[in-house]
Amino acid sequence: MANIYDVDTYEPRESIGYLMTRVKVEILAALDRALAADPYLSSLGVTAAQFVVVVRLVGCESNKSASDLCKELSYDAGAMTRMIDRLQSKGLVRRVRCVKDRRLIYLELTEAGRSAYPKMIELSVRVLNRFLRGFSRSEAQQLKEFLSRMLVNAG
Repeated sequence: MANIYDVDTYEPRESIGYLMTRVKVEILAALDRALAADPYLSSLGVTAAQFVVVVRLVGCESNKSASDLCKELSYDAGAMTRMIDRLQSKGLVRRVRCVKDRRLIYLELTEAGRSAYPKMIELSVRVLNRFLRGFSRSEAQQLKEFLSRMLVNAG
């Protein structure tokens, strides 16, 4: 297969990577605004970045550590520690020592975190639907498949 981009004609601000980054930034900003406008979630002070961490902890089949989240979200350890500290101070997340290996500390949602999650999802769905306005369901599915294929290529 031929390459998509060529060094001689490449325009960074028209690249797929640039556009995906801009879309991500705009989605997170819109989610921040929606979270801040919601009376319940704004009282908790939940941000879009914190929402992303909460989503990773919901329904985990296996235990998640801060290190696991750093790898999944491309956060450095210090930033993740501060994020977890903020979520813990808001009563949404707790640290739990592993029974088998006391050196390991896992993260789990508290009851308050599990209670806030459905409202967070509702706002997220509203924001994403706004960004997908004008797309058909099949176009949105196709976009999802394209992005999934890019993630496979990354591996």
